[in-house]
Amino acid sequence: MNEQANLPRLSIASLGGTVSMQAGAPGGGVRPKMGCDEQLANVPQLREMAQLEVATLGLLASASLGFAALLDVLAWARGEVERGARAVILTQGTDSLEETAYFLDLLWPFDAPLVMTGAMRAASQPGNDGPANLLAAAQVALAQGSRGRGVLVVMNDQVHAAARVRKTASLAMAAFESPGSGPLGEVVEGIVVYRQAAGRRQVLPLPQRTEHCVALLEACLDADTALLQAVARLGYAGLVIAGFGAGHVSSSWSEVLDELAPTLPVIVATRTGSGPTARTTYGFAGGEIDLQAKGVHMGGQLCPRKCRILLWLLIGSGRQQQLHSWLPR
Repeated sequence: MNEQANLPRLSIASLGGTVSMQAGAPGGGVRPKMGCDEQLANVPQLREMAQLEVATLGLLASASLGFAALLDVLAWARGEVERGARAVILTQGTDSLEETAYFLDLLWPFDAPLVMTGAMRAASQPGNDGPANLLAAAQVALAQGSRGRGVLVVMNDQVHAAARVRKTASLAMAAFESPGSGPLGEVVEGIVVYRQAAGRRQVLPLPQRTEHCVALLEACLDADTALLQAVARLGYAGLVIAGFGAGHVSSSWSEVLDELAPTLPVIVATRTGSGPTARTTYGFAGGEIDLQAKGVHMGGQLCPRKCRILLWLLIGSGRQQQLHSWLPR
């Protein structure tokens, strides 16, 4: 009893996702069924590592999560740290994991780590990876070297930064990568090894406005301009474009952006999956030099989906004028 009292406090919550899924009727596929307690039952080592506070905050496929729900999750996680938790772990589906991690990272004000994990195989499937990922997440959460790093994603014994991690495979076990930079570290025989020291973080205040929407469109060959022209008319507060190559659009899209960019914030990121947008290389109509002259922001290293999250939170906190300083080169 005394030994348990001396252990650090670790708060763990489940939002649902594949890590919580089990098979139902034959042919009906897997669905979220297991609460957080049931997930922890498969990792008995956790109770030897920490005093656990456990909660089931949802049983959703992660594609159905939304910003409002994530703000509620954030409030719960903040409350746990304020009540003395050494760290917080969230389990959820992998489909939107890269986005939810970045959303929470932009708002996470503590040195205490918030660690997110999930699974690529459902709990009822042979070789399911949920228990191993949850154990690794706990080892990362309790490691001293994890402090000051914000929100971390732990999958397949690798530790990823929320701003860089991406799901790059639909079904493979090794589905998560950090293109261009690689993972921050890894878990080796239960020990967390980081490749670099924690850097300085920027954190946004909680959004005061939440009813606004930011559109995300993808540039593609011979795309018409109808949806692009409709963005302002439909009431969107901002726009992100997943652009060609180093952040480019067609000449016809560029003409529309000439009228649109002065009326609302527009970001053009790259749809390629790796590498930054350019700033001073291409001068054709629709290239980055042309777009910046029209008031368009370049996404830099940030992928289009994360650009949308950043812009939504900046608008929500009334700081959209700071957008340029938040976009990593």
